[in-house]
Amino acid sequence: MQAPDWNDYQAFLAVARGGQLARAGATMGVDATTVGRRLRRLETRLGATLFEQTREGQVLTEAGEALLAEVEAMSQAASRIAEQAGGAGTTGLLRISLTEGLAGAVVAPALKSFVEAHPRLTVDLVASSGLLSPSKREADLAVTLSRPRAGPVIAGKLSDYSMRLYATRGYLAQHGTPLHSADLAHGHRLIGYIPDLLFAPELRYLADFEPGLSASLRSSSIVAQARMIGAGAGIGVLPCFMGDSDKWLVPVLPDQRIIRSLWLVTHKDTHALARVRAFKDWLTALIARERPRLLPR
Repeated sequence: MQAPDWNDYQAFLAVARGGQLARAGATMGVDATTVGRRLRRLETRLGATLFEQTREGQVLTEAGEALLAEVEAMSQAASRIAEQAGGAGTTGLLRISLTEGLAGAVVAPALKSFVEAHPRLTVDLVASSGLLSPSKREADLAVTLSRPRAGPVIAGKLSDYSMRLYATRGYLAQHGTPLHSADLAHGHRLIGYIPDLLFAPELRYLADFEPGLSASLRSSSIVAQARMIGAGAGIGVLPCFMGDSDKWLVPVLPDQRIIRSLWLVTHKDTHALARVRAFKDWLTALIARERPRLLPR
């Protein structure tokens, strides 16, 4: 029997971790058709069905579960070999999953120093309105809004950060400045997330300012929300590290703010890899320096 291509094993691993062909393809940088073709080729060569197709996606069969343990070990060994072969410094691919706001406002502007210190490392910065999971090996590190309650991960609190309401001076001149949180429910357009597209319950924060508040101008993107607030379309909640740095925005009810937390999450099997340790140390130091922006007085 012809030995399977390592790319076929990588496709298997990506589907096992992501649960869907499309998600696996996005992780690997190929389309879902290519992932499916590699899976079928692997199954043919091994003479076993590795996944069952369900409404939610691909679920491992008993044969797939058995193979997963072996391929996980192969992947870890390949990572260690790549680091040892690289000699001094870190090499390979590092995939980081961050919230959109943190990635754009804090991490991306500072990332130059990290990549210059590790020039042989390829860095994927995944910044979206949905986080990849280290427990499923979709990312090497992730910064989440809550501590994972299960899974083979190591999690530690990175920092708290504060959020408050913002608007433009033009909007407040036209619609009036709220003096109390209850005023937000009358004569004001609120900007926020789409409730049924929230990727984390910690993003349900309008009610923290006043029970019963709801947004009438909504987006799944915090960057889009910030742009709409900056265009004078309404009042919305932003992290202070975003809102305070926008010269067009002013705080609304500035004495009222809410606190959320950031958690740094890695997989137990890969947290000791040099590239993972390097980014973890760099990010921890960056957040320490940026804490006045995250938690302004």
